Amino acid sequence: MNAPATTAHLQPQTTPRPVPQAMLDALAARFGAQYSAAQAVCEQHGRDEGSLQAPPPAAVVFAESTQDVQDAVRLAAQYGVPVIPYGAGSSLEGHLLAVQGGISIDMGRMNRVLSVDADDLTVTVQPGITRKQLNEAIKDTGLFFPIDPGADASIGGMAATRASGTNAVRYGTMRENVLALEVV
Repeated sequence: MNAPATTAHLQPQTTPRPVPQAMLDALAARFGAQYSAAQAVCEQHGRDEGSLQAPPPAAVVFAESTQDVQDAVRLAAQYGVPVIPYGAGSSLEGHLLAVQGGISIDMGRMNRVLSVDADDLTVTVQPGITRKQLNEAIKDTGLFFPIDPGADASIGGMAATRASGTNAVRYGTMRENVLALEVV
């Protein structure tokens, strides 16, 4: 007789690396109000919609520009600290969990449409804009962004996970809808 199938609740096996206090101090000095090490903020940025559990990041930087992202990544590289980008927190994959410790860079304030070229059928956006924000911003152009993963995910997060959804058969996944990326 075969035993019934079971589903195990898996946990990451790594121990998070501590973030040096000198780095936290440098982040606080550089980012001021755009930085938080508050437990509630870190815990919010340390989970997604999936079932995996991990300790929260040591701190969160709320990026407002590419320069902010560059500066946070440079500091993390200097101290050998992992960096976890955070969009809307709607993913299921666990990629925004701080399984090895580190800091979270929240892209939610980078949520603007930078340009729309309706004739070329292109739009340039910051990574924190959500699909609903984008569609609201371009609705008067006659265009729409077809990727719908079932959550109001950020465009940066959708690009990171190759999001798809119910319209993928007709319009493709993020892979077919992203023409270029600026990557730090």
